[in-house]
Parts: sequence; C-alpha cells; structure tokens
Amino acid sequence: MAQQYDNRNDNIKVWINGELLHRNEAKVSVFDSVVQGGDAVWEGIRVYKGKIFKLNEHVNRLMESAHTMDFKNIPSPKEVVDAIKKTLIANDMFDEAHIRLTLTRGEKITSGMDPQLNTKGCTLIVLAEFKRPIYPNEGIKLITASIRRNGPSNLDSKIHHNNLINNILAKIEANYANADDAIMLDDRGFVSETNATNIFIIKAGKLSTPHATACLPGITRKTILEIAKKADIPHEERDISVSECFNADVVFTTGTMGELTNVYEIDGRMIKSAQNNDIFKQLKEQYKQLTEYEGVTIQ
Repeated sequence: MAQQYDNRNDNIKVWINGELLHRNEAKVSVFDSVVQGGDAVWEGIRVYKGKIFKLNEHVNRLMESAHTMDFKNIPSPKEVVDAIKKTLIANDMFDEAHIRLTLTRGEKITSGMDPQLNTKGCTLIVLAEFKRPIYPNEGIKLITASIRRNGPSNLDSKIHHNNLINNILAKIEANYANADDAIMLDDRGFVSETNATNIFIIKAGKLSTPHATACLPGITRKTILEIAKKADIPHEERDISVSECFNADVVFTTGTMGELTNVYEIDGRMIKSAQNNDIFKQLKEQYKQLTEYEGVTIQ
C-alpha cells in the first residue's frame, strides 16, 4: 500500500461549507448527493513551500466539471480559493501538503436521483493533509486491468467526477496481483491511463502519451508536455499499445499525488531503465524546479 498514515494529521481541521471542524467532527448529511449517488466533482492539489501549485488550473477545472454536471448555486472561484487558504492556515500547512477539494451537488430534501431534489446549493469540502508524494523512489509495478476506462459515450473522463468505481475495480485487480497500480485500456484496447495517473513512455529519445480520449487530461500531464516543448524534447500524443510499453526505454506516470514516478515492471515484463534515463531525469528535475517557484502564495 503506497499511502501510509501521517501522525501530523491527527488533529487537522476540515472545511465544510464555511466551518472548520476537527477531523473527527467533519461530516456531511446522509442526504448529501455525494452519499446518495457519488454526485460530486473533485480536485487533488499540492502545496510546496508556502505556495499552492497550479491552483487556478485546478479550480477552473472544478468549475468546468460542476458546470457540465449542471450544479446550481456553485461557489465562486474566489470563494473556493479563500476556503482553501483558510484551511491551510488553520492547519499550519505550508509544505508537504495535499488538498482533496470536493464540491457536491449538495443536500437533497429527500433521497432520490433527481437533481431537482437539491434545493440548498452545493457542499464545499476542503480536506488538507500532510502528505508527501506517495510512490516509492524505486518506482512502481503495474499490471493491465481487465476493466476498461470509460469513454465519452459512457461517462466522459473530462468531468473530474466522484464516480470512480471502474478505477477502484482496476485497483483491486492490482492489489490481488501484488502490483502498485493498474493500466486501464480504452474500448479499442489502447492504453488510456492507470487507475490513478496519466502515463508516458520514452522510446528512442521521443516522449509519447495516450490521446486524452478515454482519460483525464491531467494538469501534471499537461505540465510535462509543456516542459518537453520548451526543452525541445520530441513529444506526441498518440495511440499506444501495451506491448509498446513493455518495450519502451522508459515508462512513467504523472499525477498531483505522486508527481513523476518511473515504472519498472508491467505484467511481469521488466522495463529497461527509467532511473538512468536522461530525458526522464530532465523532466523530473524541471518539474521539481517549477514547484519551487510557481504557485499561489498562501498568505
């Protein structure tokens, strides 16, 4: 299990609709839409040295997801940012912190699927924890899941929603296979992403990542493509098969929670060497530099 409990989180305070509550008291109603049907959207955001990295990008995506889901009485971006900052300050969190930002459709007047039962507006939850990047330095082992990633005809992955059952089922497969995570394929059999992260390969000096057809076009993913462009590293978005991953020079994953993580094994096949690859090391170092000077100041 990659994530472990951090004792610094024993007495954290959680923001729920304007109140900062001790973690043991922080609760939502059983009538809240996130309980009734997983009807919510979310973002994962990281804090580095007094700054919130890619804050505006995450809040904008939250707003777009909520708009697509037709939420009513959505808090403004400023209200969300203020809530995040107040939560971090209340917890004295200025580094090595991760925020799970959740916006639900809100509380229903009675249980049921119909969004017209929601008359109280959205529920905003800011859960900030001390949390270092979760994956081990030596990298991770993946398996290919039998569960397919949703395409837009089923549930569009461009909505960063809380309906994560297919990802969780893929993660369960990985757990039983004694792997860290699982590669999820799209409905054509091409690599989409893992159950938790976007995925890249490097082959013969070229960086490739799957089209964001059946996966979330992650903010860390976008940042890596921007770094590659500025550094004149050949890069592309294209269909990638699992066998190409087996034979890549490097495979790595990207995400806010784990940053850049090399993959050393997929389905029992060893990947050549991510740790000693110059391109991977360059991308990782430049990403680290970005986190040190970019971001929105907490106070």
